[in-house]
Formats: sequence, structure tokens, C-alpha cells
Amino acid sequence: MKRNHQSVPLDRSQVERSVAPFGLSRNLPQGAYTSAEVYHWELENLWAASWVCVGRADDLAQPGDQKVIRIAGDGILLVRGEDDVVRGFFNVCRHRGHELLAPETCAHAKTIRCPYHGWTYALDGNLKAAPRSGDIPGFDLSEHGLSPARTVVWHGWIFVNATGDAPPFEEWVGELENLVRPFEPERLRPGASKNYEVQANWKLVHENYHECYHCPNIHPELCRVTPHESGINMSRNGAFIGGRMDLMPHAVTMSLDGHSDGQPLRGLSGQQLRQVDYYGMVPNLFLSLHPDYVMYHRVEPLAVDRIGIECVWLFPPEVLESSRFSAKYAFDFWDLTNLQDWRALEAVQRGVSSRGYIPGPLAQKEDAVHQFVTRIARAYLDGRFDPASLAVTATR
Repeated sequence: MKRNHQSVPLDRSQVERSVAPFGLSRNLPQGAYTSAEVYHWELENLWAASWVCVGRADDLAQPGDQKVIRIAGDGILLVRGEDDVVRGFFNVCRHRGHELLAPETCAHAKTIRCPYHGWTYALDGNLKAAPRSGDIPGFDLSEHGLSPARTVVWHGWIFVNATGDAPPFEEWVGELENLVRPFEPERLRPGASKNYEVQANWKLVHENYHECYHCPNIHPELCRVTPHESGINMSRNGAFIGGRMDLMPHAVTMSLDGHSDGQPLRGLSGQQLRQVDYYGMVPNLFLSLHPDYVMYHRVEPLAVDRIGIECVWLFPPEVLESSRFSAKYAFDFWDLTNLQDWRALEAVQRGVSSRGYIPGPLAQKEDAVHQFVTRIARAYLDGRFDPASLAVTATR
């Protein structure tokens, strides 16, 4: 499961320009967005070696529920055990290597059974039966359990570290734990969802998400419910970047007119009821914490210039149980905003792919972008992503 550290296939001097102090630095070099070699380096060193969000634990609601996801080329079988624990295993039979479950499929069974020769495993990964193995000298079922993949469930989201050598999850999530806990996302349930495919590099989503410099130009609806100049970008320990923005006086949440068809999340402070928190967790989870719902984006890299994005809106179960409730007020606002962003990202991707692209400087409103770019550039130079933040608190 361990990996070999290799240098990123980029000119080191160009990467070093991206780690210069804020105001002097430049954006990442062109190859960071366009090179297939860099992309595959990232899959191994920034995806397989990170804690990657692979969905919600609710997707495996009952003991015996199973599904296969992929991280950087590895198939991971997720299983909810009889003890209600969600575990991850490499989707490989210990006999001859056949996949246990077809890629991107789901199943429900009391065991995990290889369809090739019938080797059968308990839901905790231990080998229970291996047909016609009695003639193998010294064969011991206990020595042939499934290969585990590090898996944790955090506030309802499942995270997997494929290489097994990422820092402990508590270090990875860092101070984000204290920022997310009041919203209790683990008790919330999906009220709406939508999948998108965007022709852009995965890092461009982070860069766009972490600034509202662009908001007056492409998000007029957003600017009617939140002052685009408001908010603070924080620098905290953990593999995340983000901050908060205020709501306009007339708005109680992010919707086209600022109204809510839901109800405030329980236990939030008065300040939390007047703001929206935005956090991007490297490499692929974006949390938008509203007074009355939590929205998240989960990104999957499909190619150097193509990504899949799952967007889900979570609401309290008591709100969803009302026959009069509709998530449309939240969905319509963010679907419109998402599509505006996706068009911009695709235009940026075409631009950075041009021979005329020269990495530019970052404005004061892009301090969180600088945090992200700096941390990615340091990962390029060091061969790994460090969840410890080096930046300082700044105003957006």
C-alpha cells in the first residue's frame, strides 16, 4: 500500500514562485492544470495519500450494504458490518485477485463473495470459506483476510486513505472539527442532490471556491443576499481553507430572495444564524454551512481537465418529514450559482491551456487562494501535502 516518493514533473523554479509571500507570489505554472504527468503524480501523492471523501455513511444504511468506489486507480469496497461499523477493503480477492464487486456498483449480502471461485468473507473482512482449499498444505483461513483500506466516518461523511500513510485523520481534519460540529451534519439527511461534469482541472474548483472577487461579475443573485466584500478567511491547522460571509439584513439564508422554507439548525449561535461558512477540505470536499441547511460538493477527478461534482443539500430530518417542505428554495439558488461557476471554470481551463498563459499575481481579495496555491506548491516541492497551515488570518 505504501508509495514511492517521486518529484513532481514541473520546473522547480516555477513552482517556487508560487510559495513566495502573499503579494509577491504567482499562480501555479501551466503544467499544474494541463499536464497528464502532473495529474497522475497528483493522483498518487495528493489523492491516494490523502483522506479522500467518498460519500455519506447513509449510502450504506444497513449491515451488509456494500459499494465500490475508486481512488487513484484503486477499487475500494466499502461495507457496513454486523456491528454497524463502516469498513473499507481493497476490492481484490486474496485468491487470484478477481474483483469482489463490479466497479461503481452496490450490493447487499450477509457476506462478501468473490464471483470467480467463490471465496467468501465475513463483513469484517475475515475469510470464512475457500472451496477446495483443503488440499493446500498449511492453508489457514485466518491468514487470508481482505486487505484493509484506512477508513473513517466523520460527521456522516466517509473518508478513505488508499496508501495508508496519510497523517492521522484527527490531524488531517484539525480545527475544522470545532467549526463543523455545531451544525451536526451527521444527523442531517439529503433533501436534494445533483451531479455535474465540468471540463476543468480539480484545483480550479478550490481556487474559485475560495474567493468572491469574481462574485459581482458572474453571481448577481448571490450578491443580492450576501455582501461580497464581507467575511473573513481563516488560517487554522488542518487540511482545509475557508472562512465565512455575512447575510444581507433581509436574508435569513442563501436563496434567490433570502427566504427559507426550512428552519434554523438547532444549537447555532446568533452569529452563526447571520452568516454562511465555507470550507474546502483537500482534496475534494467543500462544505457550505448555512443557518438552515448544509450543502456539500464532492469532487472526483476524471482526467487532467475533467471532473465530476456531486452536490447534496442536507436538512434536519424533522424538516424533511413535513409534507409541505420543498428543498427547491435552496436547490434553485445553488444550482444557478453552480452553473455560473462551472462556466467560469471551463473558461479558465481553456485559458490556462493556451500558449499565452503566464501565471499572474493574486489580489488582496484572493488571500485564501494564495493559501491553497501555496500549500499545493509546497506539496509539489515536498512530495506530500502537509495539513499544518502556515498562513495568517486575513480579511477577504
